[in-house]
Amino acid sequence: MTAPTRGHRVVHAAETSLRELLEGAKQYQVPLYQRTYSWKSENFERLWADLVRLAEDREAHGQAITHFLGSMVLAPTPDVGPVGVSRYLVVDGQQRLTTLTLLLAALRDHRAETEGPEHRDRLNEQYLVNKWRPDSERLKLMPTQADRRSYRACVEATPVAGKADGVREAYRYFRGRLTDHDDPDDALDIERLEEAVLSGLTLVSVTTGREDNVHRIFESLNNTGVRLTQGDLLRNYLFMRLPTHGPRVYETQWLPLQERLDNDQLELLFWLDAVQTNESVTQRDTYQAQVARMDRLADETDVEREVERFHRLSALLERILNPERESDPAVRERLGRLNAWGTTTVYPLLLHLLERREHGAASSEEIASAMLYAESYLVRRLLTGRATAGLNRTLLRAVPEIRDRTPADAALRHYLSTGRKFFASDDQVRAGARDVSFYYSGRASQRKLLLTWIEQTFDNKEPVDPSLCTVEHVMPQTMTPAWQSMLREHMEPGENLVDVYDGLVHTLGNLTLTGYNSALGNKPFKAKRKAYGESGFRMNQWIARHEVWGRPQILERAANLAERIILQWPAPEASMSDEPVRESWGLMDRALAVLPEGTWTTYSDVARLIGSHQVPVGQRLAHHPVPNGYRVLRLDGSLSPGFSWPPGHERSESQRQLLEREGVVFSSDGRADSSQHVSADELAELAGIDLPGEELSGVGDGAVNGRRQSFLDQLAVNADENAVRGVISVMDSWVSMGGALAFGAAGETTCFLVLGEGRDAIWPAAVYPSGKFEVVFQYLKSRPPFDDADRRDMLRRKFNEVGGVQLPESKLGMRPGFELDLLAHDHARLAVENALRWFVSEVMEFRLSTSASGAP
Repeated sequence: MTAPTRGHRVVHAAETSLRELLEGAKQYQVPLYQRTYSWKSENFERLWADLVRLAEDREAHGQAITHFLGSMVLAPTPDVGPVGVSRYLVVDGQQRLTTLTLLLAALRDHRAETEGPEHRDRLNEQYLVNKWRPDSERLKLMPTQADRRSYRACVEATPVAGKADGVREAYRYFRGRLTDHDDPDDALDIERLEEAVLSGLTLVSVTTGREDNVHRIFESLNNTGVRLTQGDLLRNYLFMRLPTHGPRVYETQWLPLQERLDNDQLELLFWLDAVQTNESVTQRDTYQAQVARMDRLADETDVEREVERFHRLSALLERILNPERESDPAVRERLGRLNAWGTTTVYPLLLHLLERREHGAASSEEIASAMLYAESYLVRRLLTGRATAGLNRTLLRAVPEIRDRTPADAALRHYLSTGRKFFASDDQVRAGARDVSFYYSGRASQRKLLLTWIEQTFDNKEPVDPSLCTVEHVMPQTMTPAWQSMLREHMEPGENLVDVYDGLVHTLGNLTLTGYNSALGNKPFKAKRKAYGESGFRMNQWIARHEVWGRPQILERAANLAERIILQWPAPEASMSDEPVRESWGLMDRALAVLPEGTWTTYSDVARLIGSHQVPVGQRLAHHPVPNGYRVLRLDGSLSPGFSWPPGHERSESQRQLLEREGVVFSSDGRADSSQHVSADELAELAGIDLPGEELSGVGDGAVNGRRQSFLDQLAVNADENAVRGVISVMDSWVSMGGALAFGAAGETTCFLVLGEGRDAIWPAAVYPSGKFEVVFQYLKSRPPFDDADRRDMLRRKFNEVGGVQLPESKLGMRPGFELDLLAHDHARLAVENALRWFVSEVMEFRLSTSASGAP
């Protein structure tokens, strides 16, 4: 398709695929005036979800199915010619193109490691590099200069020490997702995914004339107004088809619907309706799917009936979103729980069940029973470490599978019990409660919610409010000599203390709920036992009955809680296969795949993450190719003497040589720099696991003084007088700079150094009274102006001017820190205050400049 433009120039537009864009001798250059690569995790997650669904739909319905990803505007460069590499400037669409080529690089490396080296040359030469061209023409995509070094390292698969920027974050994200997605029982799943990337994702390629001012085009493309929502578009479509009935239908049907639901909820309603008959419809495709269906409506009467149907459905959706409006107590309870769980892909099922009841095809008792099976399915998956595996696909396909089957509850139970849907049996629940690292399973809110529901099974007379609870480790995450001694009492000969601890600390039997006023932390069990005995929670009173807390007690409690869960949440049909709960190798692989260059972790951290032990972790790494498995070291940072490259993946350089080339620093005695160590919690966050967030007492509210005193009390217990004075001095200095202090609401009262209020609030650091000053790069990377990696790096350098502090460049996306004991020394305290002062000046300067420019 061509279109004339001003001055009789021609713009050519055509739908194309990534394969067509990249095949052949081409190079796409990102102009210097474009911003650097800026996609974040939410962009990666959305693309990945669309891609996985696309691959599934192409398998089920044919290779003609595609997913539109947007447009790209290209301008041929003046030196393009009939011979050599055709060069184009990427006027618009560089973020998508950069991301897709990084995804191809991740696919290449994954397939080369797991299937064979031939995939490396194939994907390289077809889609990533112009093999025989000079260096300046070698890369098919040449990003803007600031991103070039990192992009080249990813595409050329060369380890480069340096900061954790967005380009490498994207590559690591896709390596982790591919590792997690790769089903050992499905030999073609990654091949189907690759084909979906290359042929299933479509773009519109708009090519300008050579004489066009590409900078002006870029400005006009990025100076657009507010877009219409899909709800707006569907409203316009419906009333365009109601030329005579429109005013009456608007007053009687549409206006009440619009008053009942806001814009986002209205879009949700249209998607829930579309997905009832076609589970492959994404929320972005809602408008097209609804219009394709409604184009078949014959006349205004049919269209009016359609609006009336949406009006009725809106009342049902209102109950799903606001369960308190449901009149039946059992249905109300189930809706409330499924709403609190936070999985919107269960909404189509809920809408279908409520609609069944409205049409008289099911009773309240029947649909409440069906909802309980859905709840049980979610709970049992969480307990066995399968919280998200194929969940959306399973739930979205539920409605078509049970639509014509009765009764609804039996039909849903049968559907969830068949195939590989991971509806855990009673024996799997027992094994999961004993062995799975529950602390890293699913979302933090879901783990707390389940513990709350378990507490309610004790017939507690006091209501349990999840918002007033936090999840607590009984045996703490940091071992003290007293806890080590207690754990050793029940060890078998030849057992390793670290292994026993790693296999217990994050399991269900060692986790409980506490109120905000519990500041037990790492205290001995004797102190904790007293607090648990005084707790209003029955599950804590059970813990308090024990004189000691070691492996026998943790396993006993896990068994007791498992039986409560089995009684409360019904099992799948007995005919389903009862596989044992397997080691979470997929989680280990995903976590290691996203471990940045220049960092390392330990066998113990990996074991703690997946609820295993160091020995099986080491054996797995020795015999199976795992991305970045060589970055796993012993507890003291030394190399394992038995390390060898997995069979078929040998390298010419040693483990230490490769780590050093990536930026890991080793001491003279062969130990890796502890500042570059990545803990189990950091591994979990890198892998996308939702850890409990810190809730803040509002800045300046009445609770702050009490929380401040709690922080100081805990600090006094853990630090000497000089360190306490240094911390208080830093806090006072921060306030004098214009900042404020906020305090966490968890058991350990964290102090946050906050600048600004409300949505403008930003904080550079958190101070933990247990002994750590933490620089929160992970949080800052999504907060302007520190979403810029170079600015975060400068902050890192400022803190590294403090004697004894060495925050590594590789942790610019994490939360590195240093010991509070350093603040006992005046020179260190002053250097910390200088770093904070620089932070304040950067934020204030940025806000003044954006205010002056009128930027939002």
